[in-house]
Parts: sequence; C-alpha cells; structure tokens
Amino acid sequence: RSHRLLHQGFFERAAEQPDAPALLWGGQGALSYGELADRALRTGAALVERGVRPGDTVAVGLPKGPDQITAVLGVLAAGAAYVPIGVEQPPARRDRIRATAGFRVALTDGRPVDGLDALPVAEAVRTAPLPEPLAVGEEQPAYVLFTSGSTGEPKGVEVPHRAAMNTIDDLNSRYSVGSSDRCLALSALDFDLSVYDIFGLLSAGGAVVLVDEGDRREASQWADLVRTHSVTVVNCVPPLLDMLLLATGPGELTGLRAVLLGGDWVGSDLPGRLAERAPGCRFTGLGGTTETAIHSTVCEVTQAQVPAHWRAVPYGTPLRNVRCRVVDAHGRDCPDWVPGELWIGGDGVALGYRADPSRTAEKFTEADGLRWYRTGDLARYWPDGTLEFLGRRDHQVKVRGFRIELGEVEAALAGHPAVRRAVAGLTRGQGVQLAAAVAADAGTGEEQLREWARSVLPPHMVPARIAVAGELPLTPNGKLDRRAVQELWRVEEAEQHRAPGTALETVVARVWQGVLGVERVGLDDGFFALGGDSVLATVIVGRLREALDTSAVSVRSLFATLTAGGMAKRLSAEEDTPGRLEQVAAIHLEIEGMSADEVDSALRDA
Repeated sequence: RSHRLLHQGFFERAAEQPDAPALLWGGQGALSYGELADRALRTGAALVERGVRPGDTVAVGLPKGPDQITAVLGVLAAGAAYVPIGVEQPPARRDRIRATAGFRVALTDGRPVDGLDALPVAEAVRTAPLPEPLAVGEEQPAYVLFTSGSTGEPKGVEVPHRAAMNTIDDLNSRYSVGSSDRCLALSALDFDLSVYDIFGLLSAGGAVVLVDEGDRREASQWADLVRTHSVTVVNCVPPLLDMLLLATGPGELTGLRAVLLGGDWVGSDLPGRLAERAPGCRFTGLGGTTETAIHSTVCEVTQAQVPAHWRAVPYGTPLRNVRCRVVDAHGRDCPDWVPGELWIGGDGVALGYRADPSRTAEKFTEADGLRWYRTGDLARYWPDGTLEFLGRRDHQVKVRGFRIELGEVEAALAGHPAVRRAVAGLTRGQGVQLAAAVAADAGTGEEQLREWARSVLPPHMVPARIAVAGELPLTPNGKLDRRAVQELWRVEEAEQHRAPGTALETVVARVWQGVLGVERVGLDDGFFALGGDSVLATVIVGRLREALDTSAVSVRSLFATLTAGGMAKRLSAEEDTPGRLEQVAAIHLEIEGMSADEVDSALRDA
C-alpha cells in the first residue's frame, strides 16, 4: 500500500519533468506537466480565496477538455474533494446532488449556475498560485460520485484517496504504465472509469489524450486521436471498445498495448476482434463498483479464442489488497458453483454514502477485520478461484451500460402533480428498453410526462415508453399486476406506429430495422426505445453512408434527432443538392427489390 494521495504523483512528476506532455487533444493541442501544474495550483488558490477548506467539496461542471482536468486537479490541490456534475444533468437533479454534497462553489466554463458561486476556470487560472498542494490525509475523500438511488434521491459515494490509489497502483504496476504511455480518455467525469483515465497516466508520467465533448460518440474521431497521438492504453466500457473496433480496420490499432474493460458485461467476442486490429495488445476484463473505487477484480485474456464455456469474460481474481466473498442470505460463504451475493472488501472500499448513515450502514459492513461493500450483484466462484458475475439481485437494471435504480425513475414520475402512482421496468418488444406506466389524472399525456422526466432525470434514465392509465392494473390480492403492465406497454407501442412515406424515409427506417433487429421501425420510434446504443449508431451510420452514397451521415446527426423520421428530415434539409438523396434512395430501393440476375442484366445494359 503506497499511502499516496490521488494527485500526489502528478505534482511530483511535474517537478521532475515539467516539459513532458500531460494533456493532448485535437491535432496539436497540448499542455505540459509544468503548465498543467501551474494552472491547477492557480485554480486551487482561487478556490481557497473563495473560502474552500480541506475536506470541503467543490462541483466540477465542465465539458470534456483541458479545463476539466485543470479543475479536478485544482480542487484536489485545495485539499477538497471534487463532485462531477454532468453537463447533461437537469437542474432539479443537480440541486438534489448539491443538497447532499454540500458544495458552495462550482468550477465552470463561464456559464452561471443558479444558487452557486460559479468560478470560471479561465478566471481561476489568473490567480497567484499556491506554493504547493494543501496537505490532507489518505482517508479524506478525493471525489464524490453520484449514482442512481432506489428512494428517488441520488446517492453520493465518498471515495477516499486510499481507495482510488489502491486500484491505480495495482493496474500501473501490472501493466508497467510509464512516461511513454498515452491513454485515450473516453469516459465522462461523473463515471468512475475516468479516475483511472486521468490519474493512472498522470501518476506515472504519461499523457492523457482528451476527446472533445462534441466527439464523445464519434468513434471515427477517436480512431484519429489514437493514430495522431500514438495512444497505448484504452480503459473504457465494452460498448465503447466495440465502437472503436467498428471504426477501424485490421491492423489499424497496432500502437495499443493494453485495453482495460469494465463497468459492464465484457463480451467473449471482443478479445478476438481486438487481436485483429491490435496484434499483441493485452486484453483485460475488470469487475467492480463505484463503491469499491473503479475496479476490484481482473481477468487477463491471453488468447484471442476464449474458452467455449464462457458466456462473457469473468470477473477473475481480486486486485492486490482486495478480497471478494460470495455469501448466502446469512452471510456465510457459498461453495464453488453456488451463486450468492458478491461482497468486496479491503483497501478499495469507499467511506460510504455522503450524508446518508442509514444507507451506509445497510450496504457497508464489518467482518473478519475488514470493511466490506455488499454489492447486490450475484456471483459465484469456479473451483480454480475465478469469480463469475451473474447479474443483479435487487431492483436495479442495466440499460445500455447504465446502472439504473427503477425506484428513482418511479419516484421522479410520481413527483408530477397529476401522477398518483408510477412503475418502471424493462420491456423487450422492440429491443430492451426502459419503460414506465403511471396512474394519472385525465388529460395527462405521455409527452407531457416525458418532458417532466427530462427535467428531473439524466437522459439515460428517461423512459422510452410511458403508458398512461386512470389506474394501474392490480392482481386479485391487490398487488401491482406487472404482467398486465407489460401488456399496457405493448398496446401503447402498437398505437403509436407511423410508417415511412418517402424513399429516403424508407431507406433510413430499413437500415435501422436491420441493425437494431426489430420487426418494424416507424418514423416516430425513438432510437433508444428500439434498443439502440452508441455501437449500433456507428453501424447505422456506416450502412446509411453506403446505401445513400454520402459522407454527410454522422453519429452526431443521429443523436441530434433520435428518430428515423427526424434523421431523414435532417439529411434532406442539409444536403448540398436538394432532392439528390431522395433520388439515390429510390434507386437503392429499386436495386434492393431486384434479383441477382436482374442486377447483372442491368449492369450489362448500362
């Protein structure tokens, strides 16, 4: 155990190698260790002038980029803990986070924040710098990350320096991360994989390659950054690696030497696909939770073809100074192959939930001289000591990689003045999607409720379908009839279908249909409602570019509209030659309807 602070290695490296690159972005953007340390110490001084003291919290509400990293390091230099506030957070949820976290100051990009002392980073870096970071202990919180809460209130996980550094020290040692390494920082700041992206590399003297906020979903831009800046390490959730692999060809990622995947199921096909693009790159699946500091277990896959019995890459074995138990309902260890709840203990465990002692006592426990986090995950041990993750055991679901407490969705909808009761769940009629049903006053519409949900929930927690009824169906014994609720969702979906009309709309809808694996796509069907994610968006864009013979289609244009009809309308409105895409689409449909012989004949006659 190193007993080091999260930011300590960075400032030591800045003194040793001030001219070495710390941050890289775009084609030529760069900040050296010396420049970044100076900006961080100036930001820390500005926070101290605003009354921030060691142990306080400070919000960081900036888009991805060098100022965001400056802000995080500045908060830590002031002895405080940073609290990321996602740029897409609705004001109501941000206010609940502020009430729990207790911060008064927010580092921003210049936009005002209601009720807060907003300090723009551009202003902070003009302050005279601190001589050195203020001293704090390793048990002080380094950051507070807010995750979905079952009561409807987000829960703030307080992670001390000790816990985060335990993970970073293990991975940096295991993969010999050093000053020649460069990591592509794909994760959002309010997702804990970002902690390794930033501090894993800066602790080791390497460089962090930053993705612009506007390119967060553009895998082709990531591939350009990998090549331009000679990226060697990628640490992300599996869907983002999927996107990167789809955006590149065989041998195009040869500079990569380590890929670390966590935060979701790691598909057993990924090692082989990575090997085609980055021969010799080490492939690792990691397991863990926000409450146990980024990653807790490791499984390195040493061959492209994984064992046939693997459903997914298993969690593997604990990192150093970490222990894992699989226990039954009485807290007794389960035998091999027997599923139970996964407990994670040791140096990686968080302090608990901020300002929530009852929930902390419920989820964190002491046993065998260690502090343990009760994950709520189902797992089992194999006889060789490998840990396998089996899924969730509580009221939590995962949709497109996001961990969602259904209770928070239900509580948010129930907060609408016209709603008496709400229920949320998953429906699989048109791909896996988050759905809700509400008992509401007459005249309450779905779009009205969706707008309400958008105002109080982050985008990934807004239900794709909301069925509105006078009363929710009950079983004969008075309990909610969840099977009948599923039927409400199916009926609501059928009533909303609007078929494509033009050739362009038809081509877009058919491409969506094929990629998303659904029976039909209407003009108003939402991309996420149909089971779409960033990986599938990349595939759709590639196929539409080919079908329509245009490079104007982008992932950004898909996410700007999120419906097949909206996408077709946007493409038509933005084309240089009006009507061309409609003509190309009509030709595509004509060819699509021809037999192979008819196509050959047409080509001979051309």
